[in-house]
Amino acid sequence: MNSLDIDPVHDTQATFRALVDATSRPGTVEQIPTTSARDAIVSTLVDHEVSLYGGDETLRTALKRESRLDDAPFEEADVLVVDGHTDGRVIDAKRGTLKEPSEGATLIYEVDSVGGDAEAAEAGLTLTLSGPGIPGSRTVAVSGVPADEIAAINDAQSTYPRGVDVYLTAGKKVVSLPRSANVRVEAEVA
Repeated sequence: MNSLDIDPVHDTQATFRALVDATSRPGTVEQIPTTSARDAIVSTLVDHEVSLYGGDETLRTALKRESRLDDAPFEEADVLVVDGHTDGRVIDAKRGTLKEPSEGATLIYEVDSVGGDAEAAEAGLTLTLSGPGIPGSRTVAVSGVPADEIAAINDAQSTYPRGVDVYLTAGKKVVSLPRSANVRVEAEVA
C-alpha cells in the first residue's frame, strides 16, 4: 500500500489498534497514523477474502495491484466505502444472521468532519450514543452526513446482534458507530 503512503506493516497495525479502540469506546475520536483514515481502514480490513464496494480509483488500483481487490455489489460486499451517505441504501447492506452476526457489513463513511464535545456546536449533526462501552452517554459531532442517513443506519442496526458496523472518517480521524450502539440525532446545525 506504499502507493497510498501507507506502510503495510506499521500503519496497518496502528490503524487496527485505533479501530479496536474506537469500536470498544463508541463515539470517541481516534487518530489514524496516515493522511486518509478511509484508505488506511480499507488497507487494514480488505484482503483477497474480503469483498469491497466503492472507493476511489486510486484506492482500488492500489488494492488491485496487490491482488486484494474483490469487487462485490452493494448488497453483498463485506466492506463498503461511501461518501457521506448511501441515500438510505445502508438498510440493504449485509446484516449477518442470528447465528453469524459477524457476517454483517462494515461501512466506511467519508464525511467532512468528526469531533468530540468541544466541536459539537460547529458540526452539521450532534449525535448522542449510548450502549456497551459508553459510560452513560457520549456526544459526537459530525458534518457531511445527513440526519436521514443516521436514521437509515439505525434501521440497519435495529435487529441486534445483526446489523452493520459503521466508521465515520474525516482526514486522520475515525469514530465508530458499532451495531451495539444506540445513536440519536440531538441537533442539526444549518
